[in-house]
Amino acid sequence: MSTPPPNVIEIAERRAAARADNDFEAADRLRHELAEAGWDVYDTPAGGFELTERPHYEIWPSVRSIPVSSIIAGRPPGEPDPKSTVPYPGSITETALNDAGTPSMAASQALWDGALATSRVDRQIDIPKLTASVALLVDGWPDDVRACVAAVLAHSDAGVIALDLGNVDGAGDVLHELAEAHPDRVRVWHVAEKPHWRGGTAEWGPARTKLLQLDTADVHVVMDTSTILEGDAIRPLLRALEVPDVVGAGWKGVEPEPGGTEWHDAGAGEVTALLGYLFAVNRAKALRIGGFPEHARFYRNADLEFSLMLPGRLVVPEKDLPVRQARHRGYFDTEAGYRDEESKRTYDRVLALLRR
Repeated sequence: MSTPPPNVIEIAERRAAARADNDFEAADRLRHELAEAGWDVYDTPAGGFELTERPHYEIWPSVRSIPVSSIIAGRPPGEPDPKSTVPYPGSITETALNDAGTPSMAASQALWDGALATSRVDRQIDIPKLTASVALLVDGWPDDVRACVAAVLAHSDAGVIALDLGNVDGAGDVLHELAEAHPDRVRVWHVAEKPHWRGGTAEWGPARTKLLQLDTADVHVVMDTSTILEGDAIRPLLRALEVPDVVGAGWKGVEPEPGGTEWHDAGAGEVTALLGYLFAVNRAKALRIGGFPEHARFYRNADLEFSLMLPGRLVVPEKDLPVRQARHRGYFDTEAGYRDEESKRTYDRVLALLRR
């Protein structure tokens, strides 16, 4: 980590003095000076401050603040957007507006077509009819992120879209590197908000819905960064979703026991719910129900809730897809008390859906 130069420290000290005098207007002005100099300042509980060099990429303040200029809701998968000027099914090229209602280049760049990567020359045989984006919610663990994205790029034609929550452990920096190395396959949005399950304010459901809104592919593939492809596991999911009444297809399905308090693994075929390790969904139909569960602050059991919300059949297309799971950080590396409390909150809603 770089050491801040003396002039930056001097500005930060003047800002701390302004805050101590309750001169918050001056403090805000000095914060902007620090930002222009390339540094972020964080106030500590003891009344001091920490300086962090700003990354060389755009960071939105929150998940909510990322603009979405257009959402396709109700247009059948594969039907071109009549407003689009690019001949890719599902693409949007409208200018996005910032909060002030004026065109924003940065916001416009946030509209990316996941279909751009779906026609590689070396895979012209058996091309699926639907385009797909693999959607990653990144909350740290940079080595896991690198391994997950590398496997997607190596074994599928899908694009990758990712939402970086707070650059935890430098995972956002890794995503930025991957996006620069693979600009036609990887698109990333960064926010300053850290994940709720790691002490921040970004919640799982709203963050997942934002990714769904930013996507423009026909199929939105929910993937956990612990999921590692060992072959093209995306293509069978797309084939399954070509059936009109199938709304979701995934790697692992489950069925509820009587009473709904326990679930057991299901084999290939139609299932009641799909698990979020690898879960492809018809994006237009998911948008029609408002996206992912809005009250889900943590991932666990939110995949069951989302499954029960979807209007259509869910399937596991094959018994053994070429996928393996590395350490599931969300479960094993989240504080147990938080994990259990949030899991129960979500499962209460799952039970309500089962009993409808």
